[in-house]
Amino acid sequence: MLNRDIVQDIIYEATSSGGDFVEVFVENNFTTEISTVGGNIEKGMAGREHGVGIRILSGLDSFYAYTNDASRENLISITKRITQGIKGKNKNALINPRAITSPKKHPYIILPSKTEFAKKIEITKRAMEAAMTYDKVISQVTVNYLDQVQNILIANSEGVYVEDIRVRTRLMIIVAAEKNGQIETGFVGPGALMGSEFYDKINIEEFAREAARNAKTMVLADYCPAGNMPVVVDNGFGGLMFHEACGHSLEASSVAKGNSVFSNKLGKQIASEVVTLVDDGSITNAWGSLGIDDEGTATQKNLLIEKGILKGYLIDKLNAKRMNMKATGSGRRQSYRFEPTSRMTNTYIDNGDSTKEEIISNTEQGLFAKGISAGSVNPATGDFNFSLSEAYLIENGKITRPVKGATLIGNGSTILHDVDMVANNLSIGQGYCYASSGALFIGAGQPTIRVKSMTVGGREE
Repeated sequence: MLNRDIVQDIIYEATSSGGDFVEVFVENNFTTEISTVGGNIEKGMAGREHGVGIRILSGLDSFYAYTNDASRENLISITKRITQGIKGKNKNALINPRAITSPKKHPYIILPSKTEFAKKIEITKRAMEAAMTYDKVISQVTVNYLDQVQNILIANSEGVYVEDIRVRTRLMIIVAAEKNGQIETGFVGPGALMGSEFYDKINIEEFAREAARNAKTMVLADYCPAGNMPVVVDNGFGGLMFHEACGHSLEASSVAKGNSVFSNKLGKQIASEVVTLVDDGSITNAWGSLGIDDEGTATQKNLLIEKGILKGYLIDKLNAKRMNMKATGSGRRQSYRFEPTSRMTNTYIDNGDSTKEEIISNTEQGLFAKGISAGSVNPATGDFNFSLSEAYLIENGKITRPVKGATLIGNGSTILHDVDMVANNLSIGQGYCYASSGALFIGAGQPTIRVKSMTVGGREE
């Protein structure tokens, strides 16, 4: 992807100017995106992006530049410019002739580039037809298709020289239902770190009908009442709540600077004893997984909270220096245009000892949050809010009426202590996370859990 001698020259130039650490990130990315609305193609794009990012660390200072001109002359010129002001001796760093990182394999069978464009369009049409014919209240169906093949090369002054290929595909189905002038939407977005064979492993029509069912249920629902009440969050992408509420506060980009509610709390109880939180970027073929992170570190299973005790953080190389700790395979970036930092991969609450049925039957009155659509958090305070895509009242220990317009408001530290039941039906959903190093593919999941009291926002119809 980039001549080895050129990589060596970049590292030599940077270390000669006093850089403590030098990293070269090379990317060659092929992406296909198709967007259909009502069966008509709104957008169809197949493109390639190629570029190089150069990062130099001097002490705790970071210098970063990127370019899509991969000529030796340009790359050396950029390296010289970003090292201006760094003073140091010639360290003559050499790249180890062998790769010291071996990427975890995420097998694929069919490269998306080997699948005809017409076949990809046919996939979107199948989803559209299944959703549109679900019920007469369905007014519009949008289907977005994505595949990506990202080839990367990472080399640094510590001897890392490693290449990897990431093959992803995903289908996002958004269904609108309309009744009496009101519109509600349902969404599903199955995806995986694998090739086009993914569509032979899932039932496209079943996913489309699920999105339609969600939209129909919500358009016919009453509005959610507001107040403090127990909240049961269903398994799967309901884990986005903990991704936002506490995951970001466990990233070293916040922790290392003391800007997190969890800074300096290793070994302390920060959650209920029934809570074990994990981030694992090595799960085979999972949407948020990687063979190596974007700094060339092997991905791994990181235990963050074990039975309520804080066990670890998500750490990238720069913040590892700040914290005097080891990197955890958590350095991520959207592309060569972004400097990496600590980010989540597949983050989930692990299985507990209860069942979903036990949790529901032991909740006299409350809210059942079946789907979470979006949320945000302030890592410094842990304050968060989430909107629910599908919710129901729990009355007399049973799930009853659907309600719409529900939001969950709270604090990450508080909610961790208030989880009092965790089921044994772990499932991980697929999504995106937006932060300083760009938009990333992430998994978020959990079993069904109960929070004994939360602030629920809603309104009367």
